[in-house]
Amino acid sequence: QVHLVESGGGLVQPGGSLRLSCAASGSIFSILAMGWYRQAPGKQRDLVARIFAGGNTYYADSVKGRFTISRDNAKITVYLQMNSLKPEDTAVYYCQFSTGASTYWGQGTQVTVSS
Repeated sequence: QVHLVESGGGLVQPGGSLRLSCAASGSIFSILAMGWYRQAPGKQRDLVARIFAGGNTYYADSVKGRFTISRDNAKITVYLQMNSLKPEDTAVYYCQFSTGASTYWGQGTQVTVSS
């Protein structure tokens, strides 16, 4: 059984930085993409960034130039470096791994940007 474990969330002041990590445990093969989503209270869960098997990346317009997604294939881990954080970045952040057969989600980690 596959589990995704996230870490790195917390409270940060506007303009600050955080780095999220998401590591997979269990047997997972043929990962097509790894991604980060976020959900603010009362809002839908939105895609923030994604990295594909070939290395291509996608970013939501709201985070372009501020967030960077990366991965360590040997550790089956995806990262999200978040810089120049804004109060509107406050949300629960979820990682997601997609294979040809399944989609796996992490439990979520809270990111709060506030002074």
